[in-house]
Amino acid sequence: MELRCGGVGSQTVGRRMDGDSRDGGGGSKDAGSEDYENLPTNASLSTHMTAGAMAGILEHTVMYPVDSVKTRMQSLNPDPKAQYTSVYGALKKIIRTEGFWRPLRGLNVMMMGAGPAHALYFACYENMKRTLNAVFHHQGNSHLANGIAGSLATLLHDAVMNPAEVVKQRMQMYNSPHRSALSCIRTVWRTEGLGAFYRSYTTQLTMNIPFQSIHFITYEFLQEQVNPHRRYNPQSHIISGGLAGALAAAATTPLDVCKTLLNTQENMALNLANISGRLSGMANAFRTVYQLNGLPGYFKGIQARVLYQMPSTAISWSVYEFFKYFITKHKLESRAPY
Repeated sequence: MELRCGGVGSQTVGRRMDGDSRDGGGGSKDAGSEDYENLPTNASLSTHMTAGAMAGILEHTVMYPVDSVKTRMQSLNPDPKAQYTSVYGALKKIIRTEGFWRPLRGLNVMMMGAGPAHALYFACYENMKRTLNAVFHHQGNSHLANGIAGSLATLLHDAVMNPAEVVKQRMQMYNSPHRSALSCIRTVWRTEGLGAFYRSYTTQLTMNIPFQSIHFITYEFLQEQVNPHRRYNPQSHIISGGLAGALAAAATTPLDVCKTLLNTQENMALNLANISGRLSGMANAFRTVYQLNGLPGYFKGIQARVLYQMPSTAISWSVYEFFKYFITKHKLESRAPY
């Protein structure tokens, strides 16, 4: 998803927006009239990070209530008062029985994690994609390069986001004892130690590496179909991002269920599975899910997960592409002489 049409091997710079023209400068275009595809291919690192941070914050803020519902629906053995049959029904029930603001509990810690995590995520992806495309596919766009770049970006993203995910999901659970993010952090640190914040990290990577590989490959493929010239086209970014997120979400739901169990350490579920202490490790999580709910257990909350990820990735890509375009254009205009 470069700023203009063309792969790594094509021209890296389009018409320069510096006010000069080959006819002596008298007929130069206003910088603001340049098309998106004519901007330089290589946006700066700071541009990728700023656009990525904005995309992450808005994505998680807008979709947070649905994320809260997803966490509840993935509970392996919920309290009878916390059993839900649909996303809308669950959200309505939570608001009615627990208060209007209950679905937003934990949003602050998620926003604090999402900004830096997505800044690193998009910056790493863009730079690794460009580097790997030069290695694998000299004249265009390599899906293998996109998949590997997405996987590498996930390592940085999850290192920042995993502690925020732990705190967020513990605050989202039904009858959670934690009333604030700070109290949750203190309690987990005191009772379970630092390792608790990364207990699901390997599971998170096991889930997110295939998720992001599918996500990025699908997004870039769809962009080739609906926006082959890679112009700034909000409709194409929304469609491609939404479909890519939905496909990746459905394919990786079993891993997300295991991650939720490791993050929340549900007491009722662990007691039924005769597990004393704390559950750890992907293999143990998979066995516990199957022991408690069989094969259907791996797909608990799939509807909520797809309904969360589809608009979430659509928002993320459209916001990211907008800010990347806007910031780069602003920088070029600021360099143009009056």
